[in-house]
Amino acid sequence: MAKQDKPPILKAFTSAVAALFGVQSDSNRQQDFAQSSPWPFILAGIIAIGCLVGILLGVTWLVTR
Repeated sequence: MAKQDKPPILKAFTSAVAALFGVQSDSNRQQDFAQSSPWPFILAGIIAIGCLVGILLGVTWLVTR
């Protein structure tokens, strides 16, 4: 097993954000799919999308105010 330099939740969140913006490397994507459980990545993706939607709504509200 490779040395993990980030906690699993932090790695899942950074991976989800990178994938959301389309900048994730192929090697990181392969490492993510090699994990035993997809749930940390699913949860991180849902949180990342929720944050993105919240930011977009907030900016829209500030601009149209």
